[in-house]
Amino acid sequence: MVTTAETAPRLWCVVLSWNGRNDTLACLKSLLLSRYDGLRIVVVDNASTDGSADAVRAAFPDIPLIENSENLRWAGGNNVGIRYAMEQGADYILLLNNDIEVDAEMIARLAQAASELPEAGILAPKIYYAAQPDVIWYAGGGVSLWRGLFWHDGIREKDVGQFEKARDVDYITGCAMLIRRAVLEQIGELDERFYLYGEDVDYSLRAKASGYRLRLVPGATMRHKVSASLGPTSLRKFLIRTRSNLRLYRKYAPVWSWFTTIPIFAVLDAVRAALLLVTGKLSRLKS
Repeated sequence: MVTTAETAPRLWCVVLSWNGRNDTLACLKSLLLSRYDGLRIVVVDNASTDGSADAVRAAFPDIPLIENSENLRWAGGNNVGIRYAMEQGADYILLLNNDIEVDAEMIARLAQAASELPEAGILAPKIYYAAQPDVIWYAGGGVSLWRGLFWHDGIREKDVGQFEKARDVDYITGCAMLIRRAVLEQIGELDERFYLYGEDVDYSLRAKASGYRLRLVPGATMRHKVSASLGPTSLRKFLIRTRSNLRLYRKYAPVWSWFTTIPIFAVLDAVRAALLLVTGKLSRLKS
C-alpha cells in the first residue's frame, strides 16, 4: 500500500503507561521507526509514580501526553486516549501496552489489512515474547463460553510458520488492538466495570455481536515484555483474572453452564494455580 501523509488514513496510537518508565520510552522509540505516514501517537499516563510522565515529556516533546490524576486502569486509561484520538479525527485507533516494541512494518501492515477487509472491525498483529523473539505469545484468541475459557492460540510455541495465514479469531488481545472508528461509534468505549483483564474479550464479543470480524494479521509483528506490571505469574493476578472472568460468564455464557461446566473448569484452574503456588512458581505479591 503506497500512501503519503496526506492520503494515509489517520491512525492514532494510544500508548497506556503506568510506571515502567524505561519500557514506555523503548515503546515510543520503536513506534517512531514505523513506516506509516498516517501515524500519530498519544501517551496516556495512569498516575505513574516513577517519573514516567516527566521522562516522556523530556525525551519526546512532540508527542501529546495526557496525565491522569489517578490510575484509571486499562479500560479507563485507554478510554481517555480513545476520546482524544476521536476528537482529532482518527480513522483507526491502535491501543498498545507500554511494555511492547513494534516491528517497523507492523502498523502499515495492519492498516493495509484493514483497508482490504472493511468488515474487519478489530485487527491484531502476531506477538512474540520479547525475551524469546522466536516464541509466540499471541497468534489469535480463542473463546469457549460454555467452558468459561479464553486463550491465546500458539502461546509458548516456537514459530515455525504454523500461523502465517491471516484469519478471523474469537478475540483480540488488548495488548495491541487496532479498532476501526466505525466500531467505536457503533458500540462505544471499553467497559470500565472490569477491574483488570477481560475487557478485551468483552470488547471483541461486543464487536462480533454487531457484525464485525476480528482479524489476525500475522505479517504484522511485535514483541511483548509479558506482564511487566503484575509479574508473569502471581496470586494477585490469578484472583483479579478470576473476578473478571466471572463478569464475562454472567454476561455471555449460557445460564446452564454457570452451574455445570464452568465450575468444573474453574476448579481445575484453581488446582493448577495451587500446584504452581506449592512449587514456588506462583509468587505472592504484596500489592
